Amino acid sequence: MKIKFLGAARTVTGSFHVIETDQVRFAIDCGLFQGSKEVRERNYQDFKIDPRSLQFLILTHAHIDHSGLIPKLYNSGFRGQIFCNTATAELCEVMLPDSAYIQESEVKRKNRKLSRAGQKLLNPIYTVEDATNCLALFRPINYDEIIELAPGVKARFRDAGHILGSSIVELWLKEGSQEIKIVFSGDLGNFDRAFVKDPTTIESADYVIMESTYGDRFHKEVFNRQEKLKQIIDDTMKKGGNLIIPAFAVERTQDLIYDFNELYLKGDLDPDIDIYIDSPLAIAATEIFKNHTSLYDAQTMQHVKNGNHPLYLPNLKYSRTQEESVQLNKIEGGTIIISASGMCEAGRIKHHLKHNLWRPEATILIVGFQAQGTLGRRIVDGEKTVVIHGEQVSVKADICNMDLYSGHADQAGLFAWLKKFNSPPSKVFLVHGDEQPQKTLGALIEQELKMSVEIPRWLEEYELTASAPEIVTAAALEETSNDALKAEELYLQVRTKLNELFQAGSRTQDYAQIIEKLNQIKANL
Repeated sequence: MKIKFLGAARTVTGSFHVIETDQVRFAIDCGLFQGSKEVRERNYQDFKIDPRSLQFLILTHAHIDHSGLIPKLYNSGFRGQIFCNTATAELCEVMLPDSAYIQESEVKRKNRKLSRAGQKLLNPIYTVEDATNCLALFRPINYDEIIELAPGVKARFRDAGHILGSSIVELWLKEGSQEIKIVFSGDLGNFDRAFVKDPTTIESADYVIMESTYGDRFHKEVFNRQEKLKQIIDDTMKKGGNLIIPAFAVERTQDLIYDFNELYLKGDLDPDIDIYIDSPLAIAATEIFKNHTSLYDAQTMQHVKNGNHPLYLPNLKYSRTQEESVQLNKIEGGTIIISASGMCEAGRIKHHLKHNLWRPEATILIVGFQAQGTLGRRIVDGEKTVVIHGEQVSVKADICNMDLYSGHADQAGLFAWLKKFNSPPSKVFLVHGDEQPQKTLGALIEQELKMSVEIPRWLEEYELTASAPEIVTAAALEETSNDALKAEELYLQVRTKLNELFQAGSRTQDYAQIIEKLNQIKANL
């Protein structure tokens, strides 16, 4: 029995793990890589396994870094069923076509520039047609039911408390006379959050594959979240600027609406301040949230029973069309605009940043994780000038960063969830995190919980057994494995750097010749 880590290995995005037994091969998640150019380059490569060899896919939740390459998987020949929670399936119905539309739009914009320069045109990772076609493969599953997915494979989806429909997945895998239980945490949520319930306690597993996004951080609780939000709104309105909030369309946007509603009810939000949701995806996701009240936590459910649904607000407005979005860019102050994408990499938020970052009276409020290399991360890290749509934009707006909205458990939350296992697993694999948070969390787990921890590299493969606590990695079985991994990473870095240089004005034919030589060298490694 083997597991191969094809994404979210020593990086936060691109979750994709493949499990193989003597009877079946399947995958857990198939997410888009986001962040640095070296990491994003992986989206354009062929899959490291044949998608046609996968019998099915398990999806932990709808976020694009977990679901965003499913259309490409489909386009490459995958036709197995996709098992996920019901709410996850509904969210993917709007998120995947939206992701494809954004990719097609961005490529179309870039190709206009490349065409004028006489350079080779780009292709999107996948199209809206691919994204729409793959939706027929989704098979919704309820929480807490044990189901047989294939001979020797049983699964149970448990609430992960991250976003609506997010799941911890318990797997029972049988190979010969041995049965192994593997638990995939998916993305674990914080405790006591709006809408979603707390992460489900899991009591046992032979192996745990756990996220580690905030493995070295604690979410600050110095300020009450709503009080801090009120303070930022008041300060921005006094300056006469706009409050621009890049927010993930799913969960983060709804959390913000929840807090605006609470402030409004307490009289702490001026009803004359227009709040715009400028994201068709966020609008569609909000409607899905409204329809799944059975998944709400007790406090939010009580609000609904009392006749105060937290997703309704008198001064909340929806900007659905591109024309309506463009009109928002003409507003110079006094308005709150929530727009996607949450890492500021694509979509309408880039236009709002372009029109507001240079204004000292404006405020940019960051409420989500910003991966290395993204525009959002560069803004948070204090860069004074950023490039948006090929134009240099000065950063003069106030930049506020509130991790109180994080949908991920911090170090304390991750540790507390793992601590509740009645018996220690043979191994804990840390994924979905940058290396330093993983090392910090791993050391804490080993020291305090006496559990063995592994931090897999990208493309690394492990053999899992029920009897032996030691895991044999592919790197240990093949002497060249580590060298091959390093060569693969170096190849991506060189190719990305060359692409930057030639995009700056060198000849396309020279670039093509060098890439051909690089591929020949790579093939001989």
